[in-house]
Amino acid sequence: MLNILWIALFLISFVSGFIRFAWLGDADVFNRLIQAVFLSSKTAFDIALGLTGTLAFWLGMLRVGESGGAIQWLTRGLDPLFRRLLPDVPKDHPALGAIVMNLAANMLGLDNAATPFGLKAMHELQRLNPEKETASDAQILFFVVNASSVTLLPVTIFTYRAQMGAANPTDVFIPVLIATFGSTLTGFLSVALMQKINLLDRRVLAYLGGVTLTVAGLLFYFLNMDQAVMREKSALLSNGVLVALIMAFLLGAAFKHRNAFATFIEGAREGFQTAVAIIPYLVAMLVAIGVFRASGVLEALIEAIRQTASILNFDTRFVDALPTALIKPFSGSGARAMMLDTMRTFGADSFAGRLSCVIQGSTETTFYVLAVYFGAVGIKNIRHAVSCALLADAAGAMAAIGITYRFFG
Repeated sequence: MLNILWIALFLISFVSGFIRFAWLGDADVFNRLIQAVFLSSKTAFDIALGLTGTLAFWLGMLRVGESGGAIQWLTRGLDPLFRRLLPDVPKDHPALGAIVMNLAANMLGLDNAATPFGLKAMHELQRLNPEKETASDAQILFFVVNASSVTLLPVTIFTYRAQMGAANPTDVFIPVLIATFGSTLTGFLSVALMQKINLLDRRVLAYLGGVTLTVAGLLFYFLNMDQAVMREKSALLSNGVLVALIMAFLLGAAFKHRNAFATFIEGAREGFQTAVAIIPYLVAMLVAIGVFRASGVLEALIEAIRQTASILNFDTRFVDALPTALIKPFSGSGARAMMLDTMRTFGADSFAGRLSCVIQGSTETTFYVLAVYFGAVGIKNIRHAVSCALLADAAGAMAAIGITYRFFG
């Protein structure tokens, strides 16, 4: 699947480039394609280089947390759920702690902290994988839930909206929360269907109900705050959780008389090695994506959608925000640029401006996460991982459109 997707991106881009050159007289198209190759290659290396320090620190701290028992304590409460969703993962396995930490970081919008935990989880799950080049059920479930995970506090989006002059930067909070919850639920249900997970199990239902009530509770808590207070409280919660985790890891290691520093260095060394290992996979995917964008296929697709919606007498305002939705599975920075451009062009408080923010907060960089997570452990056959993750992305985008029309239409 990954091989077919990668080749298809290049072939579609080159065919589009040839058509633009031969029939539209675009003499600069091949120059743009080659420039995209060089620029995307450099971007891929820069991303991996930028991740090195973060990976080293957080994987080092995770190793300290494991040695002190803090990770095992965190996973104990989720053990009944893991037994049913990840039956092939032994009780108290290190992968479970990394999964919990990754999901918690994603929920708080802490992308930089989430990635090292996700990579750690993938490495630990790979140790249990009998077919080293084929993704296991556990790896696919984790990848899809990670790639569509709920972001409870999209603080960065609020910040961008404030910078772009929005009258109420946090007015997209509830739409983002609802849309991202729908995306995660769709991703989970699609994997459950493919892997024949029993969703009617009373413990699975209890956990799903508990998560839903937690989301509703946070929604109610933040909804009644002034926007300035809301941003302050959400940032305090996010940063406070990280500080508390670091302290818990260090105190746990000290209580058990572990050498925290030596343990940290051992984990940090693993983080550095992981950052180096993902470079080829990032180069491969980001170059293909860069060429695809430079070929003009994206612009043509958006215009076709606009014409189709117009013919069907649909409101076409949503089309102006679609670049964010179409780019997001490929590039987080590209989608962020599209979101900012939409707000700059139409206004932060325009329908398109708000919709682009909701889409940005409710979808994920699926192919980036795919390249990093599966690339880090050498997986080549990803089975149903991409189809389920893209289904979650599509559900998030469609939910974002519907909810934005309901709130701001």
